[in-house]
Amino acid sequence: MPAHDSSSLPSPAPAPDTIPASALTPAQRKRDLQLSLRLCTAEGFIANPIVTMALPVNVFITALVAKAFVIPMPLIGLMSAMPFVGNFLQLFFASALMRWRPAKTISITFAALHMVSWAALVPLLSLLPHDKPEACGWWLIAWFFVSSLLIAVAGVSWNSWVQEWVPARIRGKYFGRRNRLIQVATLAFLLAAGWVLAEWNYALPAFQAIVAGVCILRCFSLRWSVRMPTHSRLPPAARVLSLREQIAVLRRSSSFLLFIAFGTVWSFAANCFGPFYHVFMFEQLDFSAFDVGLFATLSAFGGALSMPAWGSLLDRFGNKSVMTFSLILWQVQNFLWCFLTPENRWLLYGMWLWGGVTSAGFVLGQFTIVLKLIPPEAKNLALALNLAVTSLGAAIAPILGGAVLQWALAHWSDAFAVYHVCFLVQPVIALSGALLLLRVRESYASDFNSVVGAMRNIRTLSGVLGLDFLVNYVFYRPRKR
Repeated sequence: MPAHDSSSLPSPAPAPDTIPASALTPAQRKRDLQLSLRLCTAEGFIANPIVTMALPVNVFITALVAKAFVIPMPLIGLMSAMPFVGNFLQLFFASALMRWRPAKTISITFAALHMVSWAALVPLLSLLPHDKPEACGWWLIAWFFVSSLLIAVAGVSWNSWVQEWVPARIRGKYFGRRNRLIQVATLAFLLAAGWVLAEWNYALPAFQAIVAGVCILRCFSLRWSVRMPTHSRLPPAARVLSLREQIAVLRRSSSFLLFIAFGTVWSFAANCFGPFYHVFMFEQLDFSAFDVGLFATLSAFGGALSMPAWGSLLDRFGNKSVMTFSLILWQVQNFLWCFLTPENRWLLYGMWLWGGVTSAGFVLGQFTIVLKLIPPEAKNLALALNLAVTSLGAAIAPILGGAVLQWALAHWSDAFAVYHVCFLVQPVIALSGALLLLRVRESYASDFNSVVGAMRNIRTLSGVLGLDFLVNYVFYRPRKR
């Protein structure tokens, strides 16, 4: 996945000041393309830490709100909703910005602003009133909202920029290699950040040192992005249907609308108490930040091992059946969360590995089935609708979950029993939602090559689900020879 999370908005037409590839000699095009590809890989590698930290739940954010400030549960839920709120709000102005300036300019500008927002967190952590957890929570929520909105716009424009200059014939091979390299960076960062926080006993200087370090790395990635000599390769734009015509097309696309309903149910299930799994591990099971980073490593290892096999099954048997099978294997083991105690917490090592193995089929299938279901003549509106509806479901869920958890913990003395009951929600709702997925009618072919932004919410969800490595994946559809 790109260093800036991608979105479902369409690629804009090339800006007037963008030099098209056809205006250069073949030797110049080849030289500039090779340099751009190298710099794109390098900038993605070192930009990875700050992108990973922008997820709603990760080692850094969870330790900050559960160990450093211990903010109330409803505020943790509200903070976890901010990336999804950013996903929704960027729909209203990101495309307009890219009609005003080139996608490259918008991408780098908003990535730089996102970096500035994280740099501002360094002094903010010292200024927050540590004796007032609720006030600290509201300040952190306001900061995370701004940060999430900035990276959402950066992701939209990055996706549009990349589609302009990366030739379709090499996307599969190039992004496959880039994915593997950046996955190494993800795992290394999670382990390193967890070790630093655990060794420094979650002191504020540890958090500030990590933020300062990732901001410095981001400066280099931005510099390399500016230096990339990219040239637009987009063909002339085809006629776009009017809004009324696109709405009519969507109303006839019953399977796509049913898939949106399933996606909303799934996003709600994953997010309702998803952010509090990490809190439970920190507070009740007494795991360190390094342990949580190790769990993410096991999940990534399992996903990397199983993804090729799941891809073969998806090609052979179709998406919805394989996705349902993968979801059942994944969510059934999540019932074990309802029995975890400090005495049997060792089970989590196997659970996270199994989760990585079994979830890969569902995640990969969620991308490929979208390619089949979205009507190509109204794909822009379809992608926007899918992202908007599922983002709202994902944003509301942790707010409700945090409020319920706070109320339950205040009325029952047995915290383990409260968490165990709450952890029933995700597998029960997710497995029930699979009935909607099975009703989707799936065709055999897609009419367009790639919709990278279709995966935006599952990438954002990756932090909640313990699949942080997915934030760096660029999903692509290989060209058929």
